[in-house]
Amino acid sequence: MSHLFENYSRAPVTFVSGKGCELFDAQGQAYLDFIGGIAVCALGHADPAIAQAVSRQAQSLVHVSNLFRSEVSEKLAGELCRRSGFDRAFFCNSGTEANEAAIKLARKFAFRSGSKRHVVVSCSGGFHGRTLGALAATPNEAYHEGFGPLPGGFAVTPFNDVRALDAALGPDVAAFIVEPVQGESGVHVADAAFLQAARKLCTERGILLIFDEIQCGMGRIGPTFAFEHFGVRPDIVTLAKALANGLPIGAVLTTEAIAAAFKPGDHGSTFGGSPVPCAAALAHLQQRDALGLHSQTDTMSSYFLNALRELAQEFPELFGEPRGLGLLIGLPVNEAVKASEIVDALRSDAMMLVNAAGGNTLRFAPPLIVEIAHVDKLVQALRAFAQSRVKESVAAAGQ
Repeated sequence: MSHLFENYSRAPVTFVSGKGCELFDAQGQAYLDFIGGIAVCALGHADPAIAQAVSRQAQSLVHVSNLFRSEVSEKLAGELCRRSGFDRAFFCNSGTEANEAAIKLARKFAFRSGSKRHVVVSCSGGFHGRTLGALAATPNEAYHEGFGPLPGGFAVTPFNDVRALDAALGPDVAAFIVEPVQGESGVHVADAAFLQAARKLCTERGILLIFDEIQCGMGRIGPTFAFEHFGVRPDIVTLAKALANGLPIGAVLTTEAIAAAFKPGDHGSTFGGSPVPCAAALAHLQQRDALGLHSQTDTMSSYFLNALRELAQEFPELFGEPRGLGLLIGLPVNEAVKASEIVDALRSDAMMLVNAAGGNTLRFAPPLIVEIAHVDKLVQALRAFAQSRVKESVAAAGQ
């Protein structure tokens, strides 16, 4: 009997180790991982550089509290600011905490500016986390049920609708938060024109633009930061997931002027910026450079998307047109088949791990070190499933 809460629909497999793009269960069976801890393990499992950085740091200093400075957290903050062009970094433990901090920062910035702005606008289909503030910014009633009343001061506008955004960004709005690529709702990419319009409107109206790059940042779509791909610079960026390649960490990056809105005591995190995850994050950034992951991600994304397009053309009765950027890819599944059924079949029959997301979509977020041979194996497994399903349909029709 497990003593864990039953708040996850866990698959009937227990993993005990991993290496690269593979995970191994308690019986030693290898599984090819196209989930990557849900866009977390950018360098794959048990990366030696990450393991060594964690070990070295754990042998010298694990925790010191934010009452004092930590050399490794200062280094990580400096490295993230150097790469992003921002001035200040705040560390926490997760993506939802990063978004909570960004929401609080936006409201405090408005307050300290003498404004009564407080509303935070988010987009339909967005997902920003499960703590109450981040949940209030997540317009999905299924996640809200039973947790009300949620905090007020939040509003929703349609994704990729410039006209609606223009109307939504009224005089009471403090911030607009948006994912450049929505992952949880089935991998939907923001139009560059939508993000450009958001930047223009926010600048004109004194509203802070927040990019939630929890899932799509840290090289997932190619460049280190998703905003680099779109050529749109937000006021605040939130990061987590892949930042420390599996260790818990979240980050908020912003300008000197905006960061100054937080005075001592305004916000905090007991474990935020702890030395061990910070050491892992620094090692991850160094490995990104050494491995040339930006170029690798672009190459593999093109190959992966083309392979899925061919599969969708071959089996239009099962699959829709794939979508996504970099190695955050969604493959729509026709309603006659549940995406979760394919997830289960690939795990049990092909020893491959994929994920079902919103809108009956297969979501792929493999380690960024994934290889062509891995993609070929996955597509062949999807093809085998489709062929089997087509045969079943033909046989049923013949009866």
